[in-house]
Amino acid sequence: MDDLAGLEAGWNDASEMIVEQPVSFEEFFHLERDRLFRVMFVITRNRHEAEDLSQEAFARVWEHWDSVGAMENPTGYLHRTAMNLFRSRYRRALLATRRGIGIATEVDAFEAIDDRQVALQALASLAPRQRAAIVLTEVLQYTAEEAGSMLGIRAATVRALHFQARSALKSSGRTTDA
Repeated sequence: MDDLAGLEAGWNDASEMIVEQPVSFEEFFHLERDRLFRVMFVITRNRHEAEDLSQEAFARVWEHWDSVGAMENPTGYLHRTAMNLFRSRYRRALLATRRGIGIATEVDAFEAIDDRQVALQALASLAPRQRAAIVLTEVLQYTAEEAGSMLGIRAATVRALHFQARSALKSSGRTTDA
């Protein structure tokens, strides 16, 4: 809070930067650095973030100083650049936070064991060929042709066994899909 109290005085006391003759970047930097830092500090409420944004904004203005120095109001361009950098960092941080929240789901080990037990019981109720067809096509994601070559039967037979297995599971009430 002491940092902010020291910076409050004269935050809007900008020198007129309407340029009649081009000034050097060094002069522009010395005239505007404190003001830009104060503005960014008020916006970010973080001294280090305000310093980073100010430095990055000045670096970008310096890269294009030939055209920016000839502008009617290079100070406005500097502040716009700093604000765009702030918004960009804010959006990236918000997106990273959203992604991080989605990843932080906790896995219940007992629920996984229960699910596995229910699946094993459901599969045990099927005929061996139906069980093989449904496991190869649903669980292991093989095509009917690939599963047929593994089982030594035609693809049409795999599809029929798959259909029979799903029908048997559905009639026994062991499936959860609609």
